[in-house]
Amino acid sequence: MKKLINKWNSISLVKRIIIGLVIGITFALTVPTQLAPIAILGSLFVGALKAVAPILVFFLVMAAICQHKEGQKTNIKSIITLYLVGTLIAGIVAVVGSFLFPVTLTLTAGAEGVIPPGGVGEVLKALLMNVVDNPVNAIANANYIGVLTWAVVLGLALKNSSDSTKQVIVNVSDAISQAVRWVINLAPFGIMGLVFDTIATSGIESLFSYGQLIAVLLGSMAVFALIVNPIITFIAIRKNPYPLVLRCLRESGITAFFTRSSAANIPVNMKLCKDLGLDSDTYSVSIPLGATINMGGAAITISVLALAAAHTLGIKVDIGTAIILSVLSAVSACGASGVAGGSLLLVPLACSLFGIPNEIAMQVVGVGFIVGVIQDSAETALNSSTDVLYTAVAEFGKRRKESMKKTA
Repeated sequence: MKKLINKWNSISLVKRIIIGLVIGITFALTVPTQLAPIAILGSLFVGALKAVAPILVFFLVMAAICQHKEGQKTNIKSIITLYLVGTLIAGIVAVVGSFLFPVTLTLTAGAEGVIPPGGVGEVLKALLMNVVDNPVNAIANANYIGVLTWAVVLGLALKNSSDSTKQVIVNVSDAISQAVRWVINLAPFGIMGLVFDTIATSGIESLFSYGQLIAVLLGSMAVFALIVNPIITFIAIRKNPYPLVLRCLRESGITAFFTRSSAANIPVNMKLCKDLGLDSDTYSVSIPLGATINMGGAAITISVLALAAAHTLGIKVDIGTAIILSVLSAVSACGASGVAGGSLLLVPLACSLFGIPNEIAMQVVGVGFIVGVIQDSAETALNSSTDVLYTAVAEFGKRRKESMKKTA
């Protein structure tokens, strides 16, 4: 048994995930009723990651900041700029895609009891209230904005503490990271359960009637991931961007696609950043931050669904309004939750820009929940993989500039 386990672990995680994916699909299409308990593997896997991610983020960020020495430079400002610019461009890509391939919907109910925010002011207020949330409550409820805030505050407060105190925090951070690595090693079994549960309960055929909407959503995300991000990467590193872009999609995007949570995928991204040889002082802050504000996929979802609602109702959208929608979707996306389906609640906010009644907008949200099996998975994969990509782009770009100065 030990030899079998060692042989299994010697296979790359991506290959093991593919094996779990194939087994999950096979079971779901053949014997779903007899093997229903297999679905609990997915719930256990995601639950374990979501449980440990907030405390991991808290100690990683706090340890990085309290150990930061004066004069030690990081790329956080450049990364945040990339996050915000990328999210805005994603909204623009979605608007262009929706104009080129207008989608009309067969509106349906399905979002009863869901209360969307009333406006941008309410979204911003919620963000500010999350900042000052009780730190224990923030960790317990996976409020990552609150977790980040208190980690930064305590990290700064501990900068002048003794080395032994700082070492304790580092040791706790390392211990939690090791626990996370153990959980991630079980990803193939968790993904097998997730895929089984998705196909067995929803069925692939239920998505066919919304094929055009899914095509526009996935097409916009593909354009952003495979055209826009490589252009941004090339501008920074001035060499073929696709090896880095595709590695981020493969090693971060695949697990994020199935967990459907940027927050749960934070440990995977941290490991990838380490494998890429990035500065731990930078990525220990930029990755958790990206799971909160780097929401290009969410901006695409918000824009596409809002414009689909406008096209369905015959509302003409001019260029000026489309530009405003791009900005609004980018700002709103930054407030999207780091869990599955967070962007859908912001669709009514975008719909209000066109004067669409809330009752109709909530029906669009209902459509979003139906296609969410694919949409939310792809959205999270894009968001999470871009967190690593932009962190790497900022650092590699900085290294290139420093190398040019030395050779000049």
